[in-house]
Amino acid sequence: MNLLQALVVLAAGFAAGGINAIVGSGSLITFPVLLAVGYAPVTANVSNSIGLVFGNVSAAWGYRRELEGQRERMTIGGAGTALGAIAGGILLLTLPEGVFEAVVPLLILLACALMVVRPKPKLSHGSLSHHRKIALLAIGFGVGVYGGYFGAAQGVILLAALRFLIPDRLQRLNGLKNVMVGVANGVAAILFMIVAHVAWDAAALVAVGSIAGAQIGARYGRRIPDQALRWTVVTVGVVVAIILFVK
Repeated sequence: MNLLQALVVLAAGFAAGGINAIVGSGSLITFPVLLAVGYAPVTANVSNSIGLVFGNVSAAWGYRRELEGQRERMTIGGAGTALGAIAGGILLLTLPEGVFEAVVPLLILLACALMVVRPKPKLSHGSLSHHRKIALLAIGFGVGVYGGYFGAAQGVILLAALRFLIPDRLQRLNGLKNVMVGVANGVAAILFMIVAHVAWDAAALVAVGSIAGAQIGARYGRRIPDQALRWTVVTVGVVVAIILFVK
């Protein structure tokens, strides 16, 4: 990788970190860039996942005020995404490429529909019922599998599911989303480091860029009103689905 390519990867990481903090789907920027500079698809995927973990942590820190009082949610949701990410990472390393490509855009559009149609609930910061805890664990597992295997618009899908499940402000759920995605990516990254080939120079550049980008994204994303954030998520999700359909 020459200097110009390194700067492009760094810039892509910065953009992805900011987008992931606010909405999700930043990997649609970094992954194609890593392919463009010459990395093989699986190497690009695992290196990208490892690099973006640092941006996820940075985003979660940026949303720390919104995470106050959500320790139980983070514990349950994080446990689900951790288990799911292990399964998804194994699928990525064992199944042929493109197995789930036809389904992914449909999942993203379904998530966008959930963001649009659900009426505004009565907000509550209280503890979850037993059934909601189980549902949160299951949602975390499903999204973790998806994130460990593919990951495009993982945040969009998770945020829509959380909004459907938990009656709370969207910005607080966005903070929870950042933690759960970070756990999923972190667990998958550990698995990849053990069993897959990692391009450490690319992963480091994505990491540095995404850390800075996530801080900027969190700083300004937290100020977006819930209604505007909801439509931002829908717009990004639809655009991502169209891109994946065209591909």
